[in-house]
Amino acid sequence: MNNHPDHFKTDGRGTHYAGDHLLVEMWDATHLADAAFIERSLEKAARTAGATVLYSYYHPFGEGMGVSGVTILAESHISIHTWPERGYAAIDVFMCGDCDPQSTLPILQEAFLPSRIESSQFKRGVVAPEAFQSVA
Repeated sequence: MNNHPDHFKTDGRGTHYAGDHLLVEMWDATHLADAAFIERSLEKAARTAGATVLYSYYHPFGEGMGVSGVTILAESHISIHTWPERGYAAIDVFMCGDCDPQSTLPILQEAFLPSRIESSQFKRGVVAPEAFQSVA
């Protein structure tokens, strides 16, 4: 049997799952064409959530245009796609282990100053109780 931890989570009701996936939408946001600023902000948000940053890549699509990028974490990833011409950004925060993706929200809000932010959180990789018993 593998002795390495798989970093699956357990919630307060005993549900075992791979991780929390937070989908964030920001409207009327700022700094959405600045790849370096976006990279620093998402890395800060990841660290605030307790994640370990491994690697980042952010691609600007040209002067004043959007940015797409990802920060790879030991605990999964945080990614963004921006549309500065619309003031819109779509951010995914997927984290396993002890990380708390909700704690990224104040950092993201402070960095991008959106007039509106919406988020939804999902449990990924929910394990059936009988399957977890056989793994444990």
